[in-house]
Amino acid sequence: MAQSTDAQEKCDGNCSTCPSAQKEGCDSPQKGLPPKVKIDVKHVILVLSGKGGVGKTTVSVNLASALANHGKNVGILDLDIHGPNIPKMVGAEGQKLMVMGNKIEPIHITGNLSVVSMEFLLPDADTPVIWRGPMKMSAIKQFLEDVNWGSLDYLVVDLPPGTGDEALTIVQLAPNIKGAVIVTTPQEVSTMDSKKAAKFIEKLDIPVIGVIENMSGFICPDCGKEIDIFGKGGGKKAAEELGVPYLGAIPIDPTMREAGDEGRPFINLHANSPAWKAIDAVMENLVKIVEG
Repeated sequence: MAQSTDAQEKCDGNCSTCPSAQKEGCDSPQKGLPPKVKIDVKHVILVLSGKGGVGKTTVSVNLASALANHGKNVGILDLDIHGPNIPKMVGAEGQKLMVMGNKIEPIHITGNLSVVSMEFLLPDADTPVIWRGPMKMSAIKQFLEDVNWGSLDYLVVDLPPGTGDEALTIVQLAPNIKGAVIVTTPQEVSTMDSKKAAKFIEKLDIPVIGVIENMSGFICPDCGKEIDIFGKGGGKKAAEELGVPYLGAIPIDPTMREAGDEGRPFINLHANSPAWKAIDAVMENLVKIVEG
């Protein structure tokens, strides 16, 4: 018993080199899992949703850009391997990853914002990726440990909708995961799936940083009246029912769609608009929770 207690006290979570990991009685939560990769990052933030079409990638891009605008060194890891859209939305479509020495250079969007995406490895944006789980796991590991990320304050990970291989793999491999941000739209069919995503994350022993309600109302550019196209308050209600923080609501803004199509993050273009203020407020709420 004393030996078992001593071994647990010395557990560093690296089961690949630990003889106790293969013995009965080892209760490490990492038992049987691959070791964490070595990457210099303070905070890894997962962004996911229970279903597609809620604007998760738009939120990821603008959240990462907002953090970079506040002086943080930020990386965006696009793990929507079958539908990578980050390059388009940051104006890096068509660029390719280059190898320098023994490391892969990420695409540098600004001096303190870098991106890695599967699309940078494809012949063109129309090429489908037809991979099973083990190939995706191998690629995700390379995206973490073989990329010259430098020293990051934040790595924002844009995950595909649902609860599949990509989310499981990044949780297994990435160090310093501070938690997950759940993006939903206000209507019940979306918040219902967002709760599944939150419970999935909790089962992986990762905290839910909070819920963001996207497409929360539309402010008419002509009359200034707010119209609740998809309803309102569903994200806040879901957060309350889950017992997790509510990070805020982001309204529909047609210029946000235009900015994404043009490859220019909205947060860099439309300062002081209601949507801009909402994204900045969400970012500040996230930083308060993550950094304390």
